Amino acid sequence: MSLQDAGQRDLYAQLDVPKPDWGKPSGAIIAFAHALVVPAGQHINTPLRLRPFQIKWIRAVYNSLDPQTKKRLVKQAVLSVARRNGKTLLASVVLLAHLIGPCKRPNATIVSAATTRAQAALVFRFVQDMVKVNPWLLKRLRIIDSVKRIVHRGDGSYYAAISAEAGAQFGMGLDFVVYDELAQAKNRSLYDALMTSLGSQPEALMMIISTQAPADQHILSELIDYGERVNQGIIADPAFVSHLYTVPVEADITDETQWPKANPGLGDYRDLSEMRTAVQRAVSVPSLESSVRVFYLNQRTRSDSPYLSPTVYDLGAGPIDPGIFFDGRKVYGGLDLSARTDLTAFVVAAEADDGTVHLMPYAWTPSDTALQRGTHDRAPYDAWIKAGYLLAVPGTAIDYAFVAQTLAEVATSMNLVRLNYDRWRIDILRQELAKIGVVLPLEPMGQGFKDMSPAIESFEELALAGRIRHGAQPLLRWCFANAVIARDPAGNRKLDKSKAYGRIDVAQAAVMAVGAMKASTTAPVDIAAMIA
Repeated sequence: MSLQDAGQRDLYAQLDVPKPDWGKPSGAIIAFAHALVVPAGQHINTPLRLRPFQIKWIRAVYNSLDPQTKKRLVKQAVLSVARRNGKTLLASVVLLAHLIGPCKRPNATIVSAATTRAQAALVFRFVQDMVKVNPWLLKRLRIIDSVKRIVHRGDGSYYAAISAEAGAQFGMGLDFVVYDELAQAKNRSLYDALMTSLGSQPEALMMIISTQAPADQHILSELIDYGERVNQGIIADPAFVSHLYTVPVEADITDETQWPKANPGLGDYRDLSEMRTAVQRAVSVPSLESSVRVFYLNQRTRSDSPYLSPTVYDLGAGPIDPGIFFDGRKVYGGLDLSARTDLTAFVVAAEADDGTVHLMPYAWTPSDTALQRGTHDRAPYDAWIKAGYLLAVPGTAIDYAFVAQTLAEVATSMNLVRLNYDRWRIDILRQELAKIGVVLPLEPMGQGFKDMSPAIESFEELALAGRIRHGAQPLLRWCFANAVIARDPAGNRKLDKSKAYGRIDVAQAAVMAVGAMKASTTAPVDIAAMIA
């Protein structure tokens, strides 16, 4: 079906979209798209018209050709925008372009992938509906709903929707893959399987269309960060394309002039009044803020039970007063020893005269592996060591003698009245403390729901009231940004290291320090008075 005739070209004189370059591959793809009817959503049963950001994306992916072979150079492409900006529609268009349109190859295998069955079914339904409302597609394609497959009647090429939950394995070569919402993936197993399956096909292509992932070490974040380095000219890689639409994290979430940076379809795919309502709710209900930042502003922020939203945490960014730790007032501590190759953290807390609680963190890491683990954790350990935020211990493991020495210095310079500690590895530290003759006011604190929930609540109350002061210390902020809450059936809470995307050790120690303060300042229950 030829679409590059005068009538089709005349349409662009009346459309507020960039005109296709008919001499390049993207021109045929855009023309193919504009011959379709929208099957669902706000623009249902109207002629499909790609928006400028979608056309820009298609041009970037398909117009880069090898000057010798004239084959497409791009092998992998990432598009990250906020939710409800036409991602599913765009994915459906390119899937059909490879199955039956200008990108078709004989006997091709086309796949849309998602982490969950529900997400995979969402994309399949949209493609299926698009086929059904466009008779010229339905004539050439056969829908097999039971196995989420659409087959080309001419040569057996097919499109299938798969999910990580289904445990899909691939023994065949794939020609084209769209991975929808890679941000939802808890691991990279499906991504790696798909990339391996693409390797044997000429001009194979993987597209990833997704909101941002919650953490720097997620596979999607790694791809986006790589793409940003390519875009900045730091890395030369013509086979990789990345377009990121996001609102800067430092921007006020209520600033409507910033919203289009993450929502190129704002006022079109995404309703402006609906977004205003969502943002205003997030301002009033802090627990909703992280979801708004992820899904509406496309920021790299957790949406699954984060402990503190960035706005609440940043209430404590004012400078701390180091003097209050050394003037004789009571000081409380939290100690998280962790593994000897991870971060060991110690935080002290003291209450200022104005009622704010100031935090002073200490953290240790093995110096010999700091650079390597900083790369793995996607954290600037080397910069933090130079700045004094992170203490480098010689060797490949943390020698607790260094930790004991710092604790001894604190005990002699501060009025440390209670130090809550995690029982794990405490015997090793006790031995080091005994060697130097130091006795500390150590109190065991379990890391389960029962012991941690009161401390979690106390810290949260202080943070929400703007009574925590941490001075925007970057290592502490990073750990709190990684902190995830787990709940038991009774509603008790704790920080869950197993669900965190990065280290939370310093945040854990800070919560334990506030827990020590709470335990020391809460008046004991007078049992005798109750009996009387």
